[in-house]
Amino acid sequence: MHRKSVVNRVLLALTGILMLGTGLLVLAGGFDLYRNLRLSPPAGWPLTTPQDVLLDDANRTRWSDEVWWWPTVIAVLAVVALLALWWLLAQLRRTHPGDLSVGNPARDGVELRERALGDAIAADTGHLPGVRQARARMNGSSHQPEAHIDITLTPDAEPGPVLQALCDGPLQRARHTVGRTLPAKTRLRATPHKPHRAR
Repeated sequence: MHRKSVVNRVLLALTGILMLGTGLLVLAGGFDLYRNLRLSPPAGWPLTTPQDVLLDDANRTRWSDEVWWWPTVIAVLAVVALLALWWLLAQLRRTHPGDLSVGNPARDGVELRERALGDAIAADTGHLPGVRQARARMNGSSHQPEAHIDITLTPDAEPGPVLQALCDGPLQRARHTVGRTLPAKTRLRATPHKPHRAR
């Protein structure tokens, strides 16, 4: 899983938990559930009856006459807004190369979709000796694409020769196609052996 996906999921989970908890708290107080269900909320628990408010007049106006109060409020809100904007822009930034130009120098109007290149690398890799299954995807930008290849080896395959064949064959042909260096990250998996009975 990509780091951006992990950060997004954690932030969304925390935001969801916070919003859900706040909503349940407001609903419990608004529908007077504590009294109807004969529950006693903890001491100091907010919004326990429909007449309660989150902040009373005293708490709302406690620091409003202080010199530092409004600059602090504005600064905190500005930081929150900038963080939200940064997060939004980070979501819009591409993590996949999109369409890639073909050839060096690039041929006018000739582009190759990232998925087509990944599928071609995977199909080419799948025909190598010692490879049972191969999958490939492209990451990075259109100026610096990077191939990520997952290879499942046959039980009798050796990783060294398979990696060398991958570099000399599918990756070399892909680099020639797009006319640029194409870094690659490869993950090898071994096929589990069936247990052999000793005689």
